[in-house]
Amino acid sequence: MRKPAADSTAISLQQRNGKTAWQLALIVVGMFGFGFALVPLYDLLCEVTGLGGRTGGAYAYDPATVQPDKSRLIQVNFTTNTNAGMPWEFWAEKGGVRVHPGELRQMNFFVRNTTDRRMIGQAVPSVVPPSAAQYFHKTECFCFEQQVLEPGELLEMPMRFIIAKELPKNVQTLSLSYELFDVTNFAARVSVAGSEGSE
Repeated sequence: MRKPAADSTAISLQQRNGKTAWQLALIVVGMFGFGFALVPLYDLLCEVTGLGGRTGGAYAYDPATVQPDKSRLIQVNFTTNTNAGMPWEFWAEKGGVRVHPGELRQMNFFVRNTTDRRMIGQAVPSVVPPSAAQYFHKTECFCFEQQVLEPGELLEMPMRFIIAKELPKNVQTLSLSYELFDVTNFAARVSVAGSEGSE
């Protein structure tokens, strides 16, 4: 007579285990979605506030309305890094330049895909000191879009910038750093998701 009770206990235990498994699966999916959403939210926050030395998007520059401040020279240093797992070579034409605030300048950067496969890279800029990021404006930059390179391909990438004349007087040197990421798999997932959504 005890067997039915044991059977009902086993069924109840299976139901609870199944419910727990579903709850854990939902938590994992929720955590993944939250983590995925954090990246664009963080990027937006950094772009708006300059947090972490992140620079904003394209800057509209009208040379007719801006006169360089010839009384000051600012040292601008350039550094390049590749994120772990990114096999490309990445470097700047020069380690640094001296510029007048309000003066439009260009620096060329280079990348080489050292692999035997097509890859996509994305450069993320930051400025040190972080408080100077809001005064560093890019009118043209390879960081505004992803770079697609075929195996062994070398690419020259211009970056045009201007330092606002409002840069505090105590800032005489700043550094622009680029971190290069491999976004090949991410771009492929986004492309697949976009094509599925359009069907």
